[in-house]
Amino acid sequence: MAFSETPALPAARLRRARLGVALLFLTNGALFANLLPRYPAIMDELHLSNAQFGLAVAAFPLGALVAGLGAAALIRRFGSAAVAVAGTVLTGTGVLAAGLAPSWALLAGALFAAGAADAITDVAQNSHGLRVQRLYGRSILNSFHAVWSIGAVLGGLMGAGAILAGLSRGLHLGLSCLVFAAMAFAASRLLLPGHDPAATEQAGQAAGTAKTTGRPPVKIWAILAALVLIAVSGSLVEDAGSTWAAVYLSGSLGAAASLAALGYVSLTGAQFVGRLIGDRLVDRFGQRAVARCGGVIVMAGMGVALAWPTVPGTIAGFAAAGLGVATLVPAAMHTADELPGLRHGTGLTLVSWLMRLGFLCSPPVVGLIADATSVRTGLLVVPLAGVLVLFLAQVLPPRRGVLPLPKQPRPGDQASVAGEPSSSASSTSSSSAVP
Repeated sequence: MAFSETPALPAARLRRARLGVALLFLTNGALFANLLPRYPAIMDELHLSNAQFGLAVAAFPLGALVAGLGAAALIRRFGSAAVAVAGTVLTGTGVLAAGLAPSWALLAGALFAAGAADAITDVAQNSHGLRVQRLYGRSILNSFHAVWSIGAVLGGLMGAGAILAGLSRGLHLGLSCLVFAAMAFAASRLLLPGHDPAATEQAGQAAGTAKTTGRPPVKIWAILAALVLIAVSGSLVEDAGSTWAAVYLSGSLGAAASLAALGYVSLTGAQFVGRLIGDRLVDRFGQRAVARCGGVIVMAGMGVALAWPTVPGTIAGFAAAGLGVATLVPAAMHTADELPGLRHGTGLTLVSWLMRLGFLCSPPVVGLIADATSVRTGLLVVPLAGVLVLFLAQVLPPRRGVLPLPKQPRPGDQASVAGEPSSSASSTSSSSAVP
């Protein structure tokens, strides 16, 4: 199957595309994080128990599960760039509605809608990021997720600052929605044009091999299932920080609301650091070793924090958890996207879709355990997730496996975004990559 021809792009254009994807990840991280510091106040105003609150928050990943499978079809129809931008606007609208919800039912409904839009946005921006990564010829996906963590920290700090400044939820979240929607539209002007070519087709042309056809073997589905569980573990840890960090720190440990917000900020801040250095670590040691090390960090860091609960220790424990899971979701997505025998976007969509099970199950499970015992006991799911990652990391590549195009662009060179490789490109290989 030949790609449709598009104009050749200079290396500078690829850097612009990388910036555009980074802006999308920033907005995606910041939008929902603005709502998180408001959770304790929402619980109080709506008179929700831990279990009721957990069920309401679970509506977000439930919406993601319902809508997520449609992401691949939308991307094939409209392109990942357009889908990501539209999804960002809809996500922000849903978050604003959740902040203003006057009842449990409307809160759950707004979070359901926001989760549906977020799931589609997530697949689209990762699809575009993987497209740019293949043109670079080296790992850059972790850097995009690092920017997502910056956005999450920014959003959390914006929420904490709005609380300190006495801003109403409506004004705070309305301004946030407008600012990040404008940023997403600005990013759309930087993204790559046209539809996304399949990763396996690019790799097949580069290697001179045909695309795998027919039903994928059982082994591929088993690997995909393990990748889903790795991503679920990462999402479960992230959700523990986003949903329960502020509640645990303020309710169980007596921290002030502004200080309690630092639990999630510390998790996402450490996650940012892990993703910032993640590409270099993956290139040097491989995804498998990095994931195993991360599982140990999650297990030890949060385990110690729960065994000896203090406000500073708990904030540090959430930071360790964020550092440990930093590369898990990018690794699972990248590996799934390049599994042979699957239709373009299928592996990525399934991992992105099913990892929402972590976000879906964590809030009600922790909430039910918290009502029966304590939030501290419910948060034991975090170190247990680290143990699971330690055993499942075997399915990840021992070394990085980015599938390059026939010719990697260098500064001043021209690189084809999607088109039939020229004869010179087909017969020439290059180890250089766009910086």
